[in-house]
Amino acid sequence: MEVLDCRGLACPEPVMRCRNLMQDAPAEAVCVLVDTAAACENVSRFLEKKGYAVTAAQEGESLWKVSGVASGAASGTLEGGEEKSSASAQGTKTAVLITTEHLGTGDDELGEKLMGNFLATLSDLGESLWRIILLNGGVKLAVKPGKSLDSLKALEKAGVSVLVCGTCLSFYGLMEAKQVGQTTNMLDVITSLGLADKVIRP
Repeated sequence: MEVLDCRGLACPEPVMRCRNLMQDAPAEAVCVLVDTAAACENVSRFLEKKGYAVTAAQEGESLWKVSGVASGAASGTLEGGEEKSSASAQGTKTAVLITTEHLGTGDDELGEKLMGNFLATLSDLGESLWRIILLNGGVKLAVKPGKSLDSLKALEKAGVSVLVCGTCLSFYGLMEAKQVGQTTNMLDVITSLGLADKVIRP
């Protein structure tokens, strides 16, 4: 079994170390040691997309052990563990990058209402809406009850991918409070922006 000790490595280094291992010589079994819940989720998701049966467990205050056993070839994956989506087969892929919980500057209460309206209206983009990426203060939209969270849940249910920055969730102490989307890392963010035909940043 290959063992990767990724403790002390910042996002997205643990996932990149796993990716490099897969490129050099994919192992039948791999064990990855990380020291944050976000890294645990990111590594687990990456290994699953690469065709591994994954188990993850916290074994100390700052130790998570992610074990993967090869269970077959992954399907529909791209560099960085990125999945091909139905939108990619249908044509234009639009990604929306949100870095704050408010839309615009001036009054936060107004900005919160505007963000709720913005997210509720995104469905008008139709099938071209591919992915929503939440970074920095934007991750709070995946936590706080209200119109924005309801809209994100509805979009995800409709097939839109929602990625939520794990480093940002950890920074704000919101990892356990996330109610929508997949915890992600900067490698997936960069890959997503590169794959998108259009990026909207409100």
